[in-house]
Amino acid sequence: MKPDYRIITIALLIVIISWLHYSTTIHAYHYHDIYRRLYYLPIVLAGLWFRLRGGIGVAVLVSLIYIPHILLQWGQQGNLPLEQYLELVLYNVIGSLTGYLAQKEWQQKTRYQETAQHLEDSYDQLREQTDMLIRSEQQLEKATRLSALGELSASLAHEIRNPLASIRLSSDNLRDSATNNPNETEYLDILSTEVERLNQVVEHYLSLARNGQTQQQQIDLNQTLEEVLQLISQQATSQNIELIFEKKELPPLNGEQVQLKQAFLNLALNALKAMPDGGILSISSIFDNDHLTIIFADTGHGVAADKLEEIFTPFYSTNSNGTGLGLAITRRIIESHGGRIKAEISTPGMHFCITLPAIWSEHD
Repeated sequence: MKPDYRIITIALLIVIISWLHYSTTIHAYHYHDIYRRLYYLPIVLAGLWFRLRGGIGVAVLVSLIYIPHILLQWGQQGNLPLEQYLELVLYNVIGSLTGYLAQKEWQQKTRYQETAQHLEDSYDQLREQTDMLIRSEQQLEKATRLSALGELSASLAHEIRNPLASIRLSSDNLRDSATNNPNETEYLDILSTEVERLNQVVEHYLSLARNGQTQQQQIDLNQTLEEVLQLISQQATSQNIELIFEKKELPPLNGEQVQLKQAFLNLALNALKAMPDGGILSISSIFDNDHLTIIFADTGHGVAADKLEEIFTPFYSTNSNGTGLGLAITRRIIESHGGRIKAEISTPGMHFCITLPAIWSEHD
């Protein structure tokens, strides 16, 4: 425990002043007038530093030390000056008064500190409640946008299904009349396949809007990613974009292939849009601890750090011609498969990390 310099200071003052009193003869009464008034210094300091107890305690101590000086030195003269006794009374009055005032000031300061602490706690509680309200408002806004996304998806899907049915019917009729032309048959087969894929995508949007259940199947992730690269290869070549696919041996994934393929395609197309002047799109995968992680890394212009969460919000887009639905639907697809998606800023470009369970079962 460190010594209290205040107690040491008061004790030294009392010792020095008392020594001066007892070492000076009574004939030098002018010096004694000065010495006895110096006692007020430790008394006042004790009152200020230790409040009422300190002021009274030191005043009593000084009185006890000063009384022998009065009786032994001044008492030998046979005529004790009244002012000596009056000084003893003043010692105790000054000590009590100084200590009382210091005590009141300390109590008032303590009340102020308690009030300030209470106000600080109230402010922290109010700030916490405000943050909670802001989060609730953000969640409500997100739910509203998701609801609007569902309604929009349902409306668009309904409007697109009829033209798709007409295109498919026309394609089937043309195939029947072009049986003698292998080239035309090949193109018509491609047309029918893509129409079927678009129809499945439309059905997927309708299921998202209805929160319907998806049909699980064994998915070869490498094959699915290769199909995505095949679909974007022509556009990537025209934009001078290099496609890199790090193919690895991966376990099968249970899920809905059309949905996951659409999610991967959305990420790939977003990457191409971010690199209008060329660049590199790299797709890699990692299997670790029963989870598959797929990483889409591009060298595009990216987004600001404070916009990372907003890019998954429906209708938010950094592209003036974008709808702001691609990443929102992508995250919804990934989360419906029990996974998660995270966007990160790299130098240059962006990284989108998708984590999916290698064996996925639908949650109740």
